Amino acid sequence: MTTRSVTELQDLAWELRETVLQMLHSARSGHPGGSLSSAEIMTVLYFHVLNIKPEDPKWPERDRFVMSKGHGCPTLYAALAKRGFFPAEELFKLRQNGSILPGHPDMNKTPGIDMSTGSLGQGISAAVGMALGLKYQGLSSRVYALLGCGELQEGQVWEAAMAAAHYKLDNLIAIIDYNRLQIDGTNAEVMEVEPLADKWRAFGWHVQEIDGHNVQAILDSIEQAQKVQGQPAVIIARTVKGKGVSFMENQAGWHGKAPNDEELKQALAELRQRRMQQ
Repeated sequence: MTTRSVTELQDLAWELRETVLQMLHSARSGHPGGSLSSAEIMTVLYFHVLNIKPEDPKWPERDRFVMSKGHGCPTLYAALAKRGFFPAEELFKLRQNGSILPGHPDMNKTPGIDMSTGSLGQGISAAVGMALGLKYQGLSSRVYALLGCGELQEGQVWEAAMAAAHYKLDNLIAIIDYNRLQIDGTNAEVMEVEPLADKWRAFGWHVQEIDGHNVQAILDSIEQAQKVQGQPAVIIARTVKGKGVSFMENQAGWHGKAPNDEELKQALAELRQRRMQQ
């Protein structure tokens, strides 16, 4: 586990955003929108919260992380490289044949990946199983799972939510990257997920709602979730898809499209300016 100040964590989030766009530009494909929206969440997890060992990725007593919204893996890869799980140059082999960084997380290829994901809804189910297994083994490790808000339209998510409450998995913390957009448009247009907090409470979870770009709020909410006993916890983090890049923010069209040369140049300039102004 590492500890950094709020200012340092925020700076790292902006750095991860820059790295993600450079990776996607190099690969000429990928998912920028939901990767940028989760930068603060991933930064807090990997540089403050998770009890992990980069030198021993399969350490049995580690905390587990599941990227249930598997297409958001560029931010996860950037964080893993920064933590030392693999050399940074591997980031620019994203989605290439033979790369250790496929388009969706693969636990058999990438050091630090605890669960292969990509089919939406399945990641949180795996996280429930992991949390239950840790309980059976008497380990104090926790499981964290990041879900997309469009992913909540999958029925399997709610089966997993019901099971987690049934087994009183207070070692499971789910975080919703609630940017309100998916590949086909807004959640409201495709399949409304509200009233979201009420749904999770009805399924037996401890619920918090926060600004998903406020580092202190993320820190505080995770600390509170870790203290919950007898039930799983969920943090609904309200975010902006494409956060930090003016022409990507709140645009469903940037769900799964890599920037070209000029777009990358403008995006990096904007991110670096906002990083300096934080």
